[in-house]
Amino acid sequence: MTFRLTLLTDPALLAHSRRLTWLASAPDGTPLGTAVLGLFTSSDQAHLSSLTLNVHPAERRRGVASALLSAATAAAVEDGRRVLLVQAVEGSPGDAFLTARGFERALVLEYVRLDLTAPADPPAADDAPIHPGYRLISWLGSCPDEWLPTFTVSRTAMDDMPMGDTDFGRLVWDEARVLAAAKAVADRGELLHTVAAVEEGTGSIVGFTELVLPADRSGDAQHYGTGVLPAHRRRGLALAMKAEAVRWCRTEQPGITGLLADTADHNTGMLAVNRALGYRATHRSIEFRLSLRP
Repeated sequence: MTFRLTLLTDPALLAHSRRLTWLASAPDGTPLGTAVLGLFTSSDQAHLSSLTLNVHPAERRRGVASALLSAATAAAVEDGRRVLLVQAVEGSPGDAFLTARGFERALVLEYVRLDLTAPADPPAADDAPIHPGYRLISWLGSCPDEWLPTFTVSRTAMDDMPMGDTDFGRLVWDEARVLAAAKAVADRGELLHTVAAVEEGTGSIVGFTELVLPADRSGDAQHYGTGVLPAHRRRGLALAMKAEAVRWCRTEQPGITGLLADTADHNTGMLAVNRALGYRATHRSIEFRLSLRP
């Protein structure tokens, strides 16, 4: 099959990465597939690249995906990257494609959904009590100034998040990055809802969970990060925070019909929280890794 690849300019300005995009098209200009290569720019992730590859089902097995992958891989190597990550649904054509090309399975993610149109199951799951000595607070959009310093510190709770063999590196959070992340959500027209756990004795945030609602406030919302600082774990804080997010959606956001989340299949603590709140598995996805040689 005859087709051409066009390297496009990505107009989006991202704080901690840049992107290269290729379009595969037929001689008549019909789009066949795309590849988007993310090149992380923070110091702890300068070795890393990630790829999103899509080919129209009718155009598969004609070399389009292979050509897009080759172009993206070459660009990653040229940029000095040593790792390329690509995700594919387990058992999908993408799974088979990446496996056949030498990618290794680095992480398995379980995707779940909570149906908000059905009664809470179990009935009390979205009313989990908070552990003595803590209280919950919440906000919309950017973190309020009074909470920003300890909220930023609480982000380090994600440092030991199970990432398998992805070599993902560590995200370094400062106040500017926290505010930039919230602004990126707002700039898309979406709504960021954060629930945080505060230790009453110190007045510090020690855990958080984030939920992003679509711009039209309808359909499914997406959980982002949930984390608790190590010294405050095993006290049910993650369950209480996530339960509060569920309760808020049920009572304050009638257009939201479901909540989506993904969790590493060996993150037993968060998997247990999801099950306790009534989330049900929808599918599993594989994070594939390819080691690159400059």
